Amino acid sequence: MKRWMAMLIAVGFAAGGAGAAGLEIRPAQPAPELRAPDLAGANKTLADYNGKVVLLNFWATWCPPCRREMPSLERLREKMAGRPLEIVAIDSAEPLEDVRGFLATLKLEFTVLLDPEGENTRRWKVYALPTSFLLDSGGRIRYVLKGGAEWDEGEFLRAVESLLAEAEKSPGR
Repeated sequence: MKRWMAMLIAVGFAAGGAGAAGLEIRPAQPAPELRAPDLAGANKTLADYNGKVVLLNFWATWCPPCRREMPSLERLREKMAGRPLEIVAIDSAEPLEDVRGFLATLKLEFTVLLDPEGENTRRWKVYALPTSFLLDSGGRIRYVLKGGAEWDEGEFLRAVESLLAEAEKSPGR
């Protein structure tokens, strides 16, 4: 586990430490399985967010770009209130106490999940932090971003809004 985390740290600084190059558009593909507890210990899966656009952000408390982008995720949540968007931040391979300590310094109301052993991080093939996946309302990966971002502006906001527009037009809404 320690060797895997050291590699993730090294790759994170090399690939994502300086910022994001931009969103990578993906052909719609099914998302890998996600199963992780929230801060209260309740297990969550992607099925819990069926019918919603999901911004899934892999992060860690030790990661400077991760820490910098957290306020923008909260601003995005506020900006999109009442729309079918779920922001889910999954902490990668850290103890609960570290995550709680960091979260105590910020007012964040989006969902935070825990991946203490890094199982989801590996399953989703996350090699640098932060890495974010933008899923459409059908649970398919549509965009990937390796590195930090200001999610409430520019190309990032446009991508979220385009998937929300698709979701809001779909039958059953």
